[in-house]
Amino acid sequence: MTEQVYLNGEYLPLADAKVSVLDRGFLFGDGVYEVIPAYNGRLFRLDEHIARLNNSLAGIRLPMPQSVADWEAIFQPLLEGDKDQYIYLQITRGYAPKRDHGFPEQVVPTVFAMCSEIKPFAGRFNGIKAVTLDDTRWQLCNIKAITLLANILLRQEALDQGAAEAILVKNGYVSEGAASNLFVVIEGELITPPKNNEILPGITRDVILELAEANGIPYKEDIIALEALQTASEVWVASSTREILPVVELDGTPVGDGKPGPVWQRMDALLQAYKKSLS
Repeated sequence: MTEQVYLNGEYLPLADAKVSVLDRGFLFGDGVYEVIPAYNGRLFRLDEHIARLNNSLAGIRLPMPQSVADWEAIFQPLLEGDKDQYIYLQITRGYAPKRDHGFPEQVVPTVFAMCSEIKPFAGRFNGIKAVTLDDTRWQLCNIKAITLLANILLRQEALDQGAAEAILVKNGYVSEGAASNLFVVIEGELITPPKNNEILPGITRDVILELAEANGIPYKEDIIALEALQTASEVWVASSTREILPVVELDGTPVGDGKPGPVWQRMDALLQAYKKSLS
């Protein structure tokens, strides 16, 4: 996939897609992005993804007039068949004639989109290892910004320790993963941190809570102390392309009995059934 991409109003081969070295996305990471899954050829929760995109654009003071239908018209030619895939969309503030931290007077955003296949994540059914790390990111994590260096360094530190994800800790509380939202099960109740500027408001996160409510799974949005995380019977991380991954080992210690738990098994089955119902 990714043979054809979209760039500033054109569909062209990936090898031919180029932007100026003076693009503010390249120089400053001045931009935002969105990742939108598609199942059976249909974009998943497009309205919610575009709402989050618009919130991110507003957060960096880069409004754009496109409607959900406008974005869908851009994305559809990139989709290939009915396989599981995702659209990656990136919008930067665009080219500026000189390198200056201040916004340029004339702004023509750079808009780039491509499609890639969603491949099953290794360890999805057996569970993954995770480590806790201090959250060194900026204070506006609710903006899906392309400036991801802090996330990259945290995730790489987790990989260096033989783990698949870093769960981030600030002031004694856990917020999310370096590239995922966080869930725990404590005494049979599913808990995830509330939406605020310290987490990215995940679309998959919202779907999980909707499914929990519709199927009688006790849940709440609440802060999670590090000590509570360490005693949880189940720990999950969730994202659009990896869906729900059970954490079976945290900081070298088994979570629960060291296997994916029963609440995860039920929620994963509910999510897969929900996806199939959309076809």
